[in-house]
Amino acid sequence: MEKNEEYVGIVERIGSGGEGIIKNGDYTVFVPYALPTEKIKYRVLKVKKNIVFAKKVELYVPAEDRVRPKCPVYEKCGGCQLQHLKYKLQLQLKRKTVKDCLSKIAFIDEKVLSTVPSELEYEYRNKLQLPVRTEKYGVAIGFFAQNSHRIVPVNDCPIQPSWCKKIIKATRRYVSECDVTAYSEESKAGLLKHVVVRDVEGKLLITLVINGNELPKKDELIAILSSEFKNFSLFVNVNKDDTNVIFGEKFKCVYGAEKITSSDMGVKFEIGPESFMQVNDLVRRKIYHDAVKAAALTPETTVIDAYSGAGLLTAIFAGRAKKAIGIEIVKEAVGCANDLKRLNGLEGRMENVCAPCEVALPRIMQTEKVSGANCVLVLDPPRQGVDEKLIEAIKSALPDRIIYISCSPQTLSRDLGLLTDTLKREGQELKRNETPKPLYAVESIRPYDMFAQTKHVETIAVLARKEK
Repeated sequence: MEKNEEYVGIVERIGSGGEGIIKNGDYTVFVPYALPTEKIKYRVLKVKKNIVFAKKVELYVPAEDRVRPKCPVYEKCGGCQLQHLKYKLQLQLKRKTVKDCLSKIAFIDEKVLSTVPSELEYEYRNKLQLPVRTEKYGVAIGFFAQNSHRIVPVNDCPIQPSWCKKIIKATRRYVSECDVTAYSEESKAGLLKHVVVRDVEGKLLITLVINGNELPKKDELIAILSSEFKNFSLFVNVNKDDTNVIFGEKFKCVYGAEKITSSDMGVKFEIGPESFMQVNDLVRRKIYHDAVKAAALTPETTVIDAYSGAGLLTAIFAGRAKKAIGIEIVKEAVGCANDLKRLNGLEGRMENVCAPCEVALPRIMQTEKVSGANCVLVLDPPRQGVDEKLIEAIKSALPDRIIYISCSPQTLSRDLGLLTDTLKREGQELKRNETPKPLYAVESIRPYDMFAQTKHVETIAVLARKEK
């Protein structure tokens, strides 16, 4: 098979990324936006040994499970991968993805519970990031096409709330009526780079990221936004660097409140334009509720929250356990967690430690065990998963329970394999351990549809320490 050749085939199954999979002789062909049983024509884009990446050219026979995507630029944008699949089957696919990763990566054959759905299949995101660029035809506002910096212009986005359309309209008015230039990746000139919006219970934090020091005609922009929104704050962020990082270090509030106070599970917190928050509020609350339930807290429980970030989950546990200790390496995030502790009156019940997790955990565990506490460890790492040094520290410190919140089935599987001893390291490789001696048993694994219409999935895995 060669690049640009076209073939006709029938899709046999669907992959974890939502791609249709076709067998063509010795080749396995991955075709986005194609479903099992469908007969399609596809064009080869890339060949890597016996793996082929292709593009759907024509759909001859659609599957019964196919639905019409709500987004008019669905296959161009690339932000969503599953809008063409019935929602109940999206949930089944995500459960299968988690189970397959556990089996293939970690040789773990455990029951995976059904995926917890998103109450909102569309309009669920509380955050919007819009790149703004100068293109050949003028100013483009939209989303980057998959694996590129080419903007797909949009007027709206169906997984964003109704205010998305108004933000795009207001940005276009501001650029047009106030003669504001947009950033060019070729010349590195032009002012406006991104518009980022955070929705906190109907209150909008709107940030314009600029390649300069000052935002021109701020009053005119405030007037344009006021014609569309009643409750908003406006920020300017300066980022003159030519990188993939959206925000620079400097934020300036030019209108409205600098922070918005909200609450979750009884914990008050403040959100600013740079604050991290999961994009689906309803699913986030389900995950936090289930994490607390899985911890099986008693009056003698100390919860250690590794990768604790700004401390929201630490504070939630602190209000229910004897004590909660957050470990986070980013100094600014620890400062936010300390503010959260004071805001909620959790002195004496919440502690925030600024240190690498693998360094701080053994010391904290030893101190708490000496005091007679039951120790529950919460892991909520970034997509790359838990550092292997921390895995070894966990197996040495031996908390009573582990609650692992994951945004990557692949790294979750690797880490669970190491924690349950189904994987072992030999040199630079992880291999199957044929004679495991597990210190932990898997109690439950459940996926959550944090990112409806996309391939991404959150998962909670609960581990219990085995009897000595």
